[in-house]
Amino acid sequence: MITCKTRTILSGIQPTGVPHLGNYLGALRSWVNTQDSDTTRTLYSVVDLHAITVAHDPQQLRNDIFGVTASLLACGLDPSHTTLFQQSHVREHSELAWLLSCRTPLGWLNRMTQFKDKSQKKKGQGSGVDAAHLGLYSYPVLMAADILLYRATHVPVGDDQRQHLELARDIASTFNHEFLDKTPSKFELFPLPETLLVQGNSARVMSLKDGTKKMSKSDKSVLSRIDLTDDVDTIVKKVKKAKTDSVMEASWILDENSPRHEVRNLIGILSALKQIEEPEAGWNDMRVCELLDARNATSKDLKEELTEALIAHICPIGNRIEELMKDKD
Repeated sequence: MITCKTRTILSGIQPTGVPHLGNYLGALRSWVNTQDSDTTRTLYSVVDLHAITVAHDPQQLRNDIFGVTASLLACGLDPSHTTLFQQSHVREHSELAWLLSCRTPLGWLNRMTQFKDKSQKKKGQGSGVDAAHLGLYSYPVLMAADILLYRATHVPVGDDQRQHLELARDIASTFNHEFLDKTPSKFELFPLPETLLVQGNSARVMSLKDGTKKMSKSDKSVLSRIDLTDDVDTIVKKVKKAKTDSVMEASWILDENSPRHEVRNLIGILSALKQIEEPEAGWNDMRVCELLDARNATSKDLKEELTEALIAHICPIGNRIEELMKDKD
């Protein structure tokens, strides 16, 4: 165990194929920016054990593990500065998950909303809660084991995973109380992990076809997302077909209650990409809107500028992924 660091950051990504723009802006960029420093060690995992909680094709899963690993490297994760590993290669994840499950009340798991959402999606088709597998029900305990195994102090999560991190804290606290010697000591077997929420315009990238839904691999339409392997022609096509509001207003500046979800999404993506390009310039949605107003820009102008930014950022990553996939060893 490394003790010279004051923080240990751990996070994981499921191998569902090559990540999309939402993954890149929402998580992977922050992973790259928080690689090991004098005070922080970082561990990032391809969590393939979590991927088998739902129906999957084994050969496709193996290919997807290679794909997401190549993507992480192409985005800038450096194995000389961070620990990058495949979850199932460390058997202690499963062992600790079993030990923790023996001390996790069913009532805690029954409160997990993600299980209810995922198990109900196919209700009425021979599925639903009663037909859901145990792994899907108990995977928050495995997630807790992923975190506590390395005594992680900080975990980057989105809003949809905050409940699971709270469960990990409850499990850690209960385990510490039950099994540590009742002696005057501040030592904790498991530190209580703190949440690192993704903030700002990168936190939630929405579908290009529906600004009220997150960009997702599960969307049947490939036009709804920008994948990290998209080439120039594909990016041009997808942005050109991206949905925008039918009614233009006098100004690009949007208030919080504006229903213009699609335009807000495109502006947010553009400002996030500009922030990556010029991190000291203070780019945000408001500044992008002010510049669009100053130019009397149209939706076409916005899409053209966004296309250029995407090509500049995404295409080099896609080329690197292709190179890495040719050398799986």
